[in-house]
Amino acid sequence: MICLLITLTLAGCATQPAPKPSSNTSAQLQHLETLSYLTEYTLKGRLGVNANGKGYSGSIEWHHQPQHDDIDIYTPFGSKIANISKDSQTVVLTDAEMRSISAQDTETLTEKTLGWRLPLNGLSDWAIGKPNTTPIEASSWDESGRLTSLAQEGWQITYEEYTNQEGIALPSKITLKNDKASVKLLIKEWQISVKTTP
Repeated sequence: MICLLITLTLAGCATQPAPKPSSNTSAQLQHLETLSYLTEYTLKGRLGVNANGKGYSGSIEWHHQPQHDDIDIYTPFGSKIANISKDSQTVVLTDAEMRSISAQDTETLTEKTLGWRLPLNGLSDWAIGKPNTTPIEASSWDESGRLTSLAQEGWQITYEEYTNQEGIALPSKITLKNDKASVKLLIKEWQISVKTTP
């Protein structure tokens, strides 16, 4: 079982608290268009989870590409305890003893091995501050067109802070909640690849 819940403060990057919700549709569309230029990204930060009455904390390094995700999860002391590799066909989790377990979806795999569900399919979009392609239950946006909250796939996502990376506003503090778990993602570093046309 991976131990993963924290109360941490972002360090080493300037953050911008998410302003109050607004209905600036033009700014919203412009921001979403800007996000469409991202081809891949790497984020590094802290991950915290409350699930089944227990708290877990650790670090995360996540490299996302359109057809592949590779996630390393570390203890608070920096030891790697799991790697999650996902493509269009399957998801494989490899633990510190190099034992591998596969499944068709991340939620089933992480619940079986870690004790909590990681919504990786949605999180790859939610992490950069945009809804995915499934139906949106509710959403709110600030005057700059950035998401402040989103309800999707049974998760309530709150964007508490943003940071500027190469002229693009990206989240630096995100909280995700559903009826079984609470997940905090505190992003300390972004590396992004941007194409010239969407």
